[in-house]
Amino acid sequence: MTTVKDMLATYPADLGDVDRDKLTRCIEQCIACAQTCTACADACLAEEMVGDLTKCIRTDMDCADICTTTAAVLSRHTGYDANITRAIVQGCATACKACADECDSHAGMHEHCRICAEACRACEQACNELLATLG
Repeated sequence: MTTVKDMLATYPADLGDVDRDKLTRCIEQCIACAQTCTACADACLAEEMVGDLTKCIRTDMDCADICTTTAAVLSRHTGYDANITRAIVQGCATACKACADECDSHAGMHEHCRICAEACRACEQACNELLATLG
């Protein structure tokens, strides 16, 4: 079991019809993506051609912030609002796709961008899978 799964299991009230496995995976992917995007932005800043990576850095940082926020919102269940949850998860999927596309454009030259693009695509997929189950 993971910490995310362990915490969901300790929630004292019913989580309703939420698919716990998809919720767990989405939270975990958001956390991993946020870390990867933060590290990628930092690695971009260390590159000699940092000026060419401005958009990548910005997209990494935006995606990291959105993923962190999404993981936090998905970790709270008291007073659940399905409309807010759907909106934030959709926004996260959109940010992850944008970041993956941007990092893919640099992946041939920068390994950190390739790894980041993969993490973003995994998070986008997890968000979309969770969205498909939300009522």
